This record gives sequence, C-alpha cells and structure tokens, in this order.
Amino acid sequence: MNGNLYRGQAGLPFSSSLRIYEPLEAFPPEQQRQLVADSSKIGSRAAVENAELQASLGRITRTGGDPFPTGRTDLVRMTRVPGGRHTAVDGAADETTGKSPQDKEAHDAGRLLYCPSQLVIRAGLAANALMDGVHSPLADLLIPVSQRDKHQARIDRINAGEEAKRVHTRASTWGIPFSWFSLFAESDRKDVVESDGHILTVRVWTPLTDALDRARFAVAHLALAAPDLDMLDDLTQLTEWLELFHVQSMVELDYGAVADKVYPDESPMDVRLGIECLAEGDMTGAAAAYRRLASRWIPIRQLARAS
Repeated sequence: MNGNLYRGQAGLPFSSSLRIYEPLEAFPPEQQRQLVADSSKIGSRAAVENAELQASLGRITRTGGDPFPTGRTDLVRMTRVPGGRHTAVDGAADETTGKSPQDKEAHDAGRLLYCPSQLVIRAGLAANALMDGVHSPLADLLIPVSQRDKHQARIDRINAGEEAKRVHTRASTWGIPFSWFSLFAESDRKDVVESDGHILTVRVWTPLTDALDRARFAVAHLALAAPDLDMLDDLTQLTEWLELFHVQSMVELDYGAVADKVYPDESPMDVRLGIECLAEGDMTGAAAAYRRLASRWIPIRQLARAS
C-alpha cells in the first residue's frame, strides 16, 4: 500500500479527530525517551496517517479473529510551536517532500509538542462503546469474548506502568460533534491539505488555554439558557477532558476526508453565535444558527445509514 491509501480512503467512513499535543515534560520519563526516539525516525504527517490506516485495515483482515492493536508499536504525531503563542506548524514534515523535522529549519527555536496515538486504550474504549450502544448485538460477531479479555489484559498492563493514562485523541465518524466547534474561533490557524484538486483534510489549531476559556464560556451560558440541551453534557465532558492536559498544550481539530464536502466551513462561528443568541434570549438567531449547522452536517451524518 502507498500514500494513495491515505489520500483516497474510498469506501471508508469519514473520520475526524480532536487531538491534544503536549510538551515533552508532560509525559513520564520512560515515555519521554520513547517519544524522542520516535521523533527521530518519523516520516511526513501523510505517512503517519497512512501507516495508521494501513495498520487498522491489516488488523481486521488478519487470522485469529483478534481485531485489536497489540501495542508492540505505536505512532506519534508532532507539531512545532515556534515562539508565537497562537502559531503551530506541522512538526512531522511537509506533506509533499516527506522531509523530517530535523531536515526542516533545524535552527527553529520553537518547541515540539507530541500526541501519541495510544491505540491500545482507544481500541478498548471503542469496543466498549460498541457493546454499550445500539449496535451491541453485533459486538459478539465482530469482537469475540476471548479477544476482548486478551485486549483487557493489554490495557491492564499499560495502566500498571508509567505511561500516561490520559487519552490524547477523540475520534468521530460521519461528522464532527457540534461541541468540538465551540473550542475554536474563526481567527485560529488553519492548515488546508490538498491534492489533485481535492481537500484531503483541514486542521485547525488553538492553544489549550483558549480552548478551555471558550468551552467554559459555552458551558456557563448553556447552563443558564438551555440546561436540557444535549450539547451542554457534551461540553461539560469536553471541558473536564481538556483540564487533564498541560497548560502549554495545543488542541487540533482534524476534519479528515469530510473536509472536501464542507470546507470552507463556518461551523465554529455558527456554534458561537448560537450560544450567544441563547444567552441573550434571541431564539430566532439561535434557530438560524442551528439551521445553518444542520444544513451543512445532517447530509453528512445521513451517509452513515446509506447502503
């Protein structure tokens, strides 16, 4: 398989991610050494995405019926923050040249931030969500009980060690949760990755402190204006998650392949305006903001049910 797998993803669900990149000192010493070692050999960002997708497809087709990652290897994404508080640059490498961070502006005084994939823990959480969700009858067919027990043993070994227990990545298929957009603003840095006339992904960056301020603002206003709104529960959980990480972290929203369907995207502005309108009692303005969001994202979510 080659880079076209990352670029195409034909037939696969649209998958988007919300990631936290932390400075090296936020990790335990043993994990720090591993992250530094990985950073010296990592390829381009496209290569990381392709390797992760290739590994996931390999797991579901391998013999033995075990769809879980073993943890023998793990990927890490990096970004560099050069001086300016609101600036983040893809530290993995250029999408087209494939040059490593060491080959690109080695004199840059900026610092590297790291986001480990943590596939073992994330796979366990995804399996639990499947077993607890509406598709739970499929769980026994897709994930044999014996393999679940084996994977739980892997998770227990990780939790018993020094590795960080914080999960740095949240993933969503067939659309981006509206609560995620509340963490970002129109002025945040955007990296648009294109190839052959198509948008491969859009990545939006913001400092964790800004994301937390925006989340807390949204929670405070929704708690007063719309306490029964499902988005309030989502935002409360999102705020608690952000509070687990180092204050100098960066937050990345990676649209994934869905970007080609929705970008340019004004969802962060629509979410912000909707919350502000609710806080001011302007139901007409709030409804208009929701209609704009719905017209953009409901067709994407309906693809999950398409045959």
